[in-house]
Amino acid sequence: MAAGAPASRGLSALFKRGWNEIPEVVGSSAMAIIGIGLTLVGLTNYYRKDSDNRRYKTDYVVMRPEDPRAARIRTD
Repeated sequence: MAAGAPASRGLSALFKRGWNEIPEVVGSSAMAIIGIGLTLVGLTNYYRKDSDNRRYKTDYVVMRPEDPRAARIRTD
Protein backbone atom coordinates (compact mmCIF):
# COMPACT_ATOMS: atom_id res chain seq x y z
CA MET A 1 0.00 0.00 0.00
CA ALA A 2 2.97 2.33 0.42
CA ALA A 3 3.52 2.48 -3.34
CA GLY A 4 0.03 3.87 -4.00
CA ALA A 5 0.32 6.88 -1.68
CA PRO A 6 3.00 8.90 -3.55
CA ALA A 7 1.28 8.34 -6.88
CA SER A 8 -1.78 10.24 -5.72
CA ARG A 9 0.22 13.38 -4.94
CA GLY A 10 0.48 14.41 -8.55
CA LEU A 11 3.05 15.27 -11.12
CA SER A 12 5.20 17.38 -8.82
CA ALA A 13 5.80 14.43 -6.48
CA LEU A 14 6.75 12.28 -9.46
CA PHE A 15 9.21 14.93 -10.66
CA LYS A 16 10.77 15.27 -7.19
CA ARG A 17 11.10 11.51 -6.84
CA GLY A 18 12.70 11.25 -10.26
CA TRP A 19 15.05 14.13 -9.49
CA ASN A 20 16.19 12.40 -6.30
CA GLU A 21 16.66 8.98 -7.92
CA ILE A 22 17.94 9.77 -11.44
CA PRO A 23 18.87 13.46 -11.70
CA GLU A 24 20.92 12.98 -14.90
CA VAL A 25 17.95 11.60 -16.83
CA VAL A 26 15.48 14.18 -15.51
CA GLY A 27 17.88 17.07 -16.16
CA SER A 28 18.84 15.93 -19.64
CA SER A 29 15.17 15.33 -20.49
CA ALA A 30 14.33 18.88 -19.44
CA MET A 31 17.19 20.24 -21.57
CA ALA A 32 16.05 18.12 -24.52
CA ILE A 33 12.50 19.49 -24.27
CA ILE A 34 13.88 23.05 -24.16
CA GLY A 35 16.11 22.32 -27.16
CA ILE A 36 13.24 20.88 -29.19
CA GLY A 37 11.14 23.94 -28.35
CA LEU A 38 13.88 26.34 -29.43
CA THR A 39 14.39 24.36 -32.63
CA LEU A 40 10.70 24.59 -33.48
CA VAL A 41 10.68 28.34 -32.84
CA GLY A 42 13.78 28.77 -35.00
CA LEU A 43 12.36 26.72 -37.87
CA THR A 44 9.07 28.60 -37.71
CA ASN A 45 10.88 31.93 -37.97
CA TYR A 46 13.11 30.60 -40.76
CA TYR A 47 10.24 29.53 -42.98
CA ARG A 48 7.99 32.48 -42.06
CA LYS A 49 10.61 34.94 -43.29
CA ASP A 50 11.05 32.91 -46.51
CA SER A 51 14.70 32.25 -45.81
CA ASP A 52 14.81 29.05 -47.85
CA ASN A 53 16.52 30.28 -51.00
CA ARG A 54 17.56 26.93 -52.54
CA ARG A 55 14.69 26.65 -55.00
CA TYR A 56 16.10 29.63 -56.94
CA LYS A 57 19.61 28.20 -57.01
CA THR A 58 18.85 24.86 -58.68
CA ASP A 59 17.01 26.11 -61.77
CA TYR A 60 17.21 29.16 -63.95
CA VAL A 61 14.42 31.52 -62.87
CA VAL A 62 13.59 34.81 -64.57
CA MET A 63 11.73 37.45 -62.55
CA ARG A 64 10.85 40.99 -63.32
CA PRO A 65 12.21 43.69 -61.03
CA GLU A 66 8.72 44.73 -59.88
CA ASP A 67 7.90 41.19 -58.72
CA PRO A 68 7.67 41.18 -54.88
CA ARG A 69 9.49 37.83 -54.74
CA ALA A 70 12.55 39.40 -56.41
CA ALA A 71 13.34 41.46 -53.31
CA ARG A 72 13.72 38.30 -51.21
CA ILE A 73 16.28 36.61 -53.48
CA ARG A 74 19.86 36.72 -52.30
CA THR A 75 22.94 36.27 -54.45
CA ASP A 76 25.01 34.18 -52.04
